[in-house]
Amino acid sequence: MSVTPKSMWMRGLTFVVYGLLVATNEGEFWPFSIYPMFSQGGNSWSRTIVQEVDFVPARWDTLTTSSLPGRAFPLLDHGIDPIDLANFVSKTTVWDEPRAAALQRMFAPELDDQRRLLIFRVTGRLVESDSIAISFIPYAVVSAEGAMLNPALPRSGRRS
Repeated sequence: MSVTPKSMWMRGLTFVVYGLLVATNEGEFWPFSIYPMFSQGGNSWSRTIVQEVDFVPARWDTLTTSSLPGRAFPLLDHGIDPIDLANFVSKTTVWDEPRAAALQRMFAPELDDQRRLLIFRVTGRLVESDSIAISFIPYAVVSAEGAMLNPALPRSGRRS
């Protein structure tokens, strides 16, 4: 075999292997992968934070960073996975009694008669080329007695 046909055969084999890898991995193959941390940089995001407070909010208004009440409750220090909590809060579409009870159980080992935890869904979005808007939406207050949900959350049997 001469060099030209052999190199053409190798190129063809490379394209076939690449095509198979891309076809079996939903269009993603490592050297040509679209990394989500870069490709989704302008999309909005959602996380969850928890603040230890000594009150139940009279109003469930959306807050800003400077108006957050209480002190931060460090989730990892208390054995709570922040990613699990964020997924639970952001992916729950209907807040019924079993979901509220599950949220309270997540924090139960850390609750006593005095401790109240205010759970916020934090959303951020790009508003200008160099600015981010962050809002803190109160979702629930959990205590040893149970969970008190934001009245604006969608409940079972009620559409929002």
